[in-house]
Amino acid sequence: MPKDLKEIMDSGWAEALEPVAPQIAAMGDFLRQEVAEGRTYLPAGENVLRAFKQPFEDVRVLIVGQDPYPTPGNAVGLSFSVAPDVRLPASLRNIYKEMVDDLGVPMPSSGDLTPWTQQGVLLLNRVLSVEPGKAGSHRGKGWEAVTEQAIRALAERDKPLVAILWGRDARNLRPLMPGVPCVESAHPSPLSAKNGFFGSKPFSRANEMLKEQNSELVNWELP
Repeated sequence: MPKDLKEIMDSGWAEALEPVAPQIAAMGDFLRQEVAEGRTYLPAGENVLRAFKQPFEDVRVLIVGQDPYPTPGNAVGLSFSVAPDVRLPASLRNIYKEMVDDLGVPMPSSGDLTPWTQQGVLLLNRVLSVEPGKAGSHRGKGWEAVTEQAIRALAERDKPLVAILWGRDARNLRPLMPGVPCVESAHPSPLSAKNGFFGSKPFSRANEMLKEQNSELVNWELP
């Protein structure tokens, strides 16, 4: 029997994701089947739904990623973030370069983005698991229905929200968020960062959009 969502995530998220509870249970079955067939997945099981452990009602900035880092040891269940002792992945290095340029803050000392999540920044991958070493391997398996419901639910709240959409995959989600101000650009991956990510000033622009909604701003500076 699938667990009640309230046992595995914030109660606000449990309510918001109730329409896709059967799909979440099906994805649990899919991951267990992967293991039964001799494959593993990332991130670790307890981190697959980690984004939904932060309070639904407190989210004011949504940053959408594609799927977890496929390198073992990198994925932690929050898009773009890594554990403090892990070498910075290339996309995150570019995010930091742009943040330093945009805000004039010092270069962070680690890739741990949890200080952002504590201020209501939701780091949500569109697909919540991946087979190690095989980027995109769990796309089209069913996570998209879950994360699209999450995005719709955020947009339907009567609360301040800004979406930061990097890359075509993320920008394709914009129709789920009518009326939500969005910062859009190329993806920070080394393959595309020079095509409009660098110089896009997403952090200051997001704060401007929050200010227009009379919301508290995000202090993006990281230790």
